[in-house]
Amino acid sequence: MESDPQKQRPPRTDWQTYRRLVRYAKPYWGRVLLGTIFGVVFGTSMAGMIVGLGKVIGMVFGTDADLPWGVRLGIAAILPTFAIVRGVGDYLSTYFIEWVGNRAVMDLRRDTFEHMQQLSLFYYQRTKTGELISRVVNDSQMVERAVAGVLADLCKQPFALLAVLVALLWSDFRLAMVGLLLFPICLVPVLLFGRRVRRFAREGQEKIADLVSILQETITGVRIVKAFGMEDYENGRFARQCGEVFHRAMKVVRARAAVEPIIVALSTVGISLFLLYTMHSKVTLPQFVVFAASLVALYEPVKKLFRIHLQVQQSSASADRIFELMDTPITVVERPGAAGLEGGVREVAFDQVSFGYEAEPVLRDISFRVGAGRRVALVGGSGAGKTTLVSLIPRFYDVTAGRVMVNGRDIREYTLKSLRRQIGIVTQETILFNDTVANNIAYGHAHAAREAVIEAARRAHAHDFILAMPEGYDTIIGERGVRLSGGQCQRLAIGIPRRSGRCRRRWTS
Repeated sequence: MESDPQKQRPPRTDWQTYRRLVRYAKPYWGRVLLGTIFGVVFGTSMAGMIVGLGKVIGMVFGTDADLPWGVRLGIAAILPTFAIVRGVGDYLSTYFIEWVGNRAVMDLRRDTFEHMQQLSLFYYQRTKTGELISRVVNDSQMVERAVAGVLADLCKQPFALLAVLVALLWSDFRLAMVGLLLFPICLVPVLLFGRRVRRFAREGQEKIADLVSILQETITGVRIVKAFGMEDYENGRFARQCGEVFHRAMKVVRARAAVEPIIVALSTVGISLFLLYTMHSKVTLPQFVVFAASLVALYEPVKKLFRIHLQVQQSSASADRIFELMDTPITVVERPGAAGLEGGVREVAFDQVSFGYEAEPVLRDISFRVGAGRRVALVGGSGAGKTTLVSLIPRFYDVTAGRVMVNGRDIREYTLKSLRRQIGIVTQETILFNDTVANNIAYGHAHAAREAVIEAARRAHAHDFILAMPEGYDTIIGERGVRLSGGQCQRLAIGIPRRSGRCRRRWTS
């Protein structure tokens, strides 16, 4: 059985999560390379603008006043030229890297959903629907926002920082070294608050999952809520959960908001040292301007690089929840070399079958045979295992002992798809999708002929009311068939296993 999702696995380290996320970007390394190249262009143009500014100041205030006019015009053109180059590099780097980030998260979403489709019913019985929806939608959205932004900054800001540092060192080596000593000090609040951000972010995502669960329950059970006059109760329950989400979100905000003021305060120390240095040394005006502009230009990449750590911590909490879902083991798997089930079902047999949910036994030593054309009714009290027994035939679960056989062979020797295509199921709960009438009847057979669909509807006594609908078989019936009556929904559900002439077994649980 799949493990209970609420049971905590050993916590992943940051690097384990990072490496796993990065693997989703590897197929698009070409765009990552292009984004990095334009990030280099963006960064070096920053240094060019600063050096050019120093030249312009020298020209305007007389230190380079004897330069020819042609040279002066060339120097004056430096700033707009580098500004244009910087803008182009910024745009293209952001575009390519955010494309990779968004595409990687799209692939992550698809892999998560595909993995969910392979999990057995036991997992879904032990997991809240809202929890699953939240992991696929909310958690992946949190990762998407962070990954795209983080990758874009990682491919631009380090080069901008390096280029500005070069300009700073070129201006005054000793003063630049004093400024660099402040960087390790600025890391302390980032690392300290980063851990808190990750913890609070995970708690927040779990509270959002609970909120989605309440929303899903009340929408699905809206008839019951209204029938018993429980609107106020549900409003209160939803409001309390909204409050929990709000409080966790504010914890993240407080942790993130505390970092930047601390960094700014530490940065003012560097500025003060710079001013003291200029008072007691012979610094020319161009040197002063270059150094001051470098300090200002350093602020943006430093701030964004420090913020990256907080963003990664916040997104890692969501990524961990997604990977927990993806790491849930698949228990109902096909055997190597499984054969396709062809020619219809001639016999279904249970051979000393036992089954239980974890340590809870449900069926013990069940044996019987059902041949083609026979009808069998399973009778028993609530919880006796009737639905469970039926669910073993299409391998929604695997038996814990014994064998379920079709046509004399263990069903585990057949491929899942071929086995399930031979079995029609009408459950107690009517399941219909927000699609056309025809597509609902043909569900599982995308290329079913319209004639076969109509014949299935006739046999289910649904053809007449379908023709009376606005667009007949092409009418959209709404989510869960909300535009149909209860009886019409049941007729369509009965028509689904009748849509093909192949031999099938229909079990009503």
